[in-house]
Amino acid sequence: MMTMRRAVESLLTRLIRSRLGIALMIAVLVLGVIGTARLVSGPSDLTAGLSSRPREPITTVDPEEGDDGVIATPVPESPRTRPGELTPEQTATRFTTAWLDGATTPAERWQSTLRPLSTPALTEKLAGVDPAGVPAGRVTGAPTLRPRTAMFAEVLVPLESGRLRLELVAPDGRWLVDAVDWERE
Repeated sequence: MMTMRRAVESLLTRLIRSRLGIALMIAVLVLGVIGTARLVSGPSDLTAGLSSRPREPITTVDPEEGDDGVIATPVPESPRTRPGELTPEQTATRFTTAWLDGATTPAERWQSTLRPLSTPALTEKLAGVDPAGVPAGRVTGAPTLRPRTAMFAEVLVPLESGRLRLELVAPDGRWLVDAVDWERE
């Protein structure tokens, strides 16, 4: 029994003095500290820790609101016209007729014909425009109304060499052309 005791002491003494022995002692010490800390801290939440993710899903829309996709887009309000005034389509048709007549009329008369159908801002922009530069000659179809709000609409007028896009506004119920754009086909 004595030999056995000396053999164990000799083994432990050599083991403690070696690098391997020191590494094993440090590992046992570290594992002991970690084990003790876990026992003291109680049950752990696996999702807690250094992560910055939220505990609950992030919602950006009220779930009671319904689908917010393109299909659920509300229909724009119908344009409102003051009684006795022109509708957006009628204003666009008269403006287009006057716009296309510019090639055969003097500039001053052309602008005076457009003035009652245009906003002051558009009238000012058209002040120096030469009507001979209008790129189309005749209307080829009915105007298409795209209502945006009760006081703003877009009208597309098909022409022989493209499409005239007019933006109309009616802040007081009277429709006036506010912008003119030309789309070639």
